[in-house]
Amino acid sequence: MKKISFLNIVFTLILFCNSNPIQSQTEEDFYRIIDDVSSSRIEQDITALANFGTRHTLSDTLSESRGIGAARRWIFDRFQKIASNCNGCIEVSYQKNYVKTNGQRIVKDVWINNVIAIQKGSRYPNRFIIMSGDIDSRISDPNNYTDDSPGANDNASGMAGTIEAARVLSKYTFENSIIYAGLSGEEQGLFGGKGLASYAKEKGWEIIGILNNDMIGNIKGVDGVIDNRTFRIFSEPVSNTETEKERKNRRFYGGEVDGISRQLARYVHKTVQSYMPEMNPKMIYRLDRFGRGGHHRPFNDMGFAGIRIMEAHENYTQQHQDIRTENGINYGDVLEAVNFEYAKKLTAVNTINLAAIGWAPPSVSEFSIGGIVEASVKFKWKKITGENIKGYKIYWRDTTSPTWDHYRFVGNVSEITLEGIVIDNFFFGIATIGTNGIESPVVFPNKIFRN
Repeated sequence: MKKISFLNIVFTLILFCNSNPIQSQTEEDFYRIIDDVSSSRIEQDITALANFGTRHTLSDTLSESRGIGAARRWIFDRFQKIASNCNGCIEVSYQKNYVKTNGQRIVKDVWINNVIAIQKGSRYPNRFIIMSGDIDSRISDPNNYTDDSPGANDNASGMAGTIEAARVLSKYTFENSIIYAGLSGEEQGLFGGKGLASYAKEKGWEIIGILNNDMIGNIKGVDGVIDNRTFRIFSEPVSNTETEKERKNRRFYGGEVDGISRQLARYVHKTVQSYMPEMNPKMIYRLDRFGRGGHHRPFNDMGFAGIRIMEAHENYTQQHQDIRTENGINYGDVLEAVNFEYAKKLTAVNTINLAAIGWAPPSVSEFSIGGIVEASVKFKWKKITGENIKGYKIYWRDTTSPTWDHYRFVGNVSEITLEGIVIDNFFFGIATIGTNGIESPVVFPNKIFRN
């Protein structure tokens, strides 16, 4: 087994641990993607969506100018136009599910129609990274599907950002497939996400993760704070589908905050700090806001990685509210409350992460750790096949640190020993590095060995 001396570890830390950007095919690729995101196009799309009057899941589907039917056809046409501009690089379709009356928020039978735009990967077409926004909207009464419900921020902002991401990234070719999704039925029970997650499972898609964008346009919180740089990344700590054996192992070996969704959150955090240092990504160690939900959750429920990206300061007077004025306060999710420059920034956050993951090689599936009662830590893993693999990075961090703070590139090998690093004192992970310099999300050890 190959060994690395303690002095080499220290030397590596001095050189690299304070500066660890995700290296691009060229640095300019990421900056070009950021610069290409347009606040004016996002404003136009948010305005168009808000002008459908209501996009309630149970609203009119026949009108050409009002209701969710008109809105989803408009979204479909926007994706189709993008596809035509890139010579068919994006495949646009509907994915639908029939939901019967449940006596709660589904007061009549309804088809839940998602709009799906797929940009197929050149090397791994069955691996998918997803960006989603919600099509539907609501007001105070969740079952009122006739009155005006513009849903400018919740969630025309996320939907417009998803369309803009497709416009920008359709100019590039990626190794993995990217899905730009407009999901319906969110306000009535996360039905759109449930439908797409089930569809992905049935089709055998390998979902790298979903970036669920739900409200990315508000900078003034109900608490009076105004902040156009901070945003939140919500992620669950461990997979909802873990086995009893995995749960017991976690008790003894750690990993309480190292599930696949948390690793995806760290990846986004790291990419933003590397290429958008003016932004302040804030990782929230919670599935979603307290007692509330979003369209990443159905993917988590099926064992897929998924996170929620959203504004840092919500204004509850401007979401799920009838349009009115009371005691001098204007209520309602209207265009005037949306900051389009901020929506542009959070759209750029998504585009650079979609690009990074789109260009990244696969993560390893088997990653074993050993070194019990030794002065070194040992790793073995199943290598990724292909000529596009440069090698692997071993990451480690203090057990109380939220981010991967130290790493060592170990080459294109399948096992390594780090001398002088005691297994008890750190958490560890591994990332695959492509020949293009892009790395995969980190994988936490999933096996223990003794030797």
